[in-house]
Amino acid sequence: MFATLSDRLTSTFKNLRTKGRLSEADIDATVREIRRALLDADVAVSVVREFTGTVRERALSAEVSGALNPAQQVVKIVNEELVAILGGESRGLNLAKNPPTVIMLAGLQGAGKTTLAGKLALNLREQGHTPLLVAADLQRPNAVTQLKVVGERAGVPVYAPDPGNQGAEGQSGVSTGDPVTVARAGVETARSRQHDVVIIDTAGRLGVDADLMQQAADIRDATNPDEILFVIDAMIGQDAVATAQAFAEGVSFTGVVLSKLDGDARGGAALSVARVTGQPILFASTGEKLTDFEVFHPDRMASRILDMGDVLTLIEQAEKAFDADQAQDMADKLASGKDFTLADFLVQMQQMRNMGSMKKMLGMLPGMGQMREALDNFDEREVDRVEAIVRSMTPGERENPKIINGSRRARIAKGSGVTTTDVNQLLERFAGAQKMMKQMSRGGGMPGMPGMGNMPGMGGKKQRGRQAPAKKNKKGRSGNPAKRVAEQQGLTAGPSTPTGSAFGMGGAAKDEAPLELPPGLEKFLGR
Repeated sequence: MFATLSDRLTSTFKNLRTKGRLSEADIDATVREIRRALLDADVAVSVVREFTGTVRERALSAEVSGALNPAQQVVKIVNEELVAILGGESRGLNLAKNPPTVIMLAGLQGAGKTTLAGKLALNLREQGHTPLLVAADLQRPNAVTQLKVVGERAGVPVYAPDPGNQGAEGQSGVSTGDPVTVARAGVETARSRQHDVVIIDTAGRLGVDADLMQQAADIRDATNPDEILFVIDAMIGQDAVATAQAFAEGVSFTGVVLSKLDGDARGGAALSVARVTGQPILFASTGEKLTDFEVFHPDRMASRILDMGDVLTLIEQAEKAFDADQAQDMADKLASGKDFTLADFLVQMQQMRNMGSMKKMLGMLPGMGQMREALDNFDEREVDRVEAIVRSMTPGERENPKIINGSRRARIAKGSGVTTTDVNQLLERFAGAQKMMKQMSRGGGMPGMPGMGNMPGMGGKKQRGRQAPAKKNKKGRSGNPAKRVAEQQGLTAGPSTPTGSAFGMGGAAKDEAPLELPPGLEKFLGR
């Protein structure tokens, strides 16, 4: 979503790095480019004006003029101000002292409230909570049915006493139930069944109107929620500001959830809503799967926008996806000198897939904005093809790939739906990985480092930047007759000074008079 904004800002800062000192004109030009980038990203005008004004004021202050690297200092200022308009610090849910904690979801129709209810419920269940979903959206067609499906996928029970609107709008399927009564009864049911969290899915409208606000306010008054989360579509741009202000005045929400943050829109809502409403962004929905849900960290999002990566989120996802026992078993296996097999490779790939989209993970690495075209062209199906090839092998072939001959390769290619060339390329890449793993286990770390083996393909006989020592002549005699006579004379006369010097002059003979030196210089020559 922030790709265009990130590219514009990165290009602006690249021009700054070529200058050792920044003038007022340089700062004004930089602020002007930042203003254009933010407006093109559909950020609210009031937010852009405040942001650029603060950046310009700080950039002209002593913290930049006295810095060793003014360009980096400007980038630091922009990063800090981005964190500020995104909400400052991240905040978790306010849980009630006396359960259940009541969470009410509000927002326009189509913002993704129902799907987000399932994502939030799954996230809370993984943390050890026992959430209950309440279907209080009786207006949208099949909203109750959708919440039941989402709840089943998340493994969370759904309280739905009223079937809601089961047909298209304007037909006989319109529900006559009362959403306020359903919401109140849902909270009482959660209390009696010992659920510690209640998530109420409410109805939305295509636009802000009095009926929507009144119904949301009535549900709020009936359930007394601990958190009112305003779910907003991150793709609607500046329209999000007016919608957020209307909900803040009508319902008074306590936090914001951004949905569809994986879209290709310009992302103005994310950069506007927190500053305009004064309420923090708590969560972000980043995909269609129930697991595509994460806590919103303003500092990490600012780092993504400035192409500094988001390594912390990447580590957190890896910790969730990778099994600690399997990782320890793999480390013990490599330490014992056993080979890394295709069966091990398949396990590692499955754990990588559990982390989510490879493209999204690669995008969290610092500096990947410069490889955006390669990332956009990355085919996620390549991982599926590799897995299909490995699964088409027998257990013996996975343990010992060397037995895979021509006929076996043809069988594997046919079984996985690829060509023999694809199988050959995978085996070649795996052989390199296997060799690297073996060298790492022997050297105790990455190959090519001091005290460790060489990287694959570097060879073990020669090293760059270092000449191999010349072989000594066993007899100590030169092949040149004249030099051999001189060497024999030198050997009989005793050790002499080395021939040649830094200036290309021969060393003095032993019987020559010593060189006259100024007084006190002998100590510098070691004499």
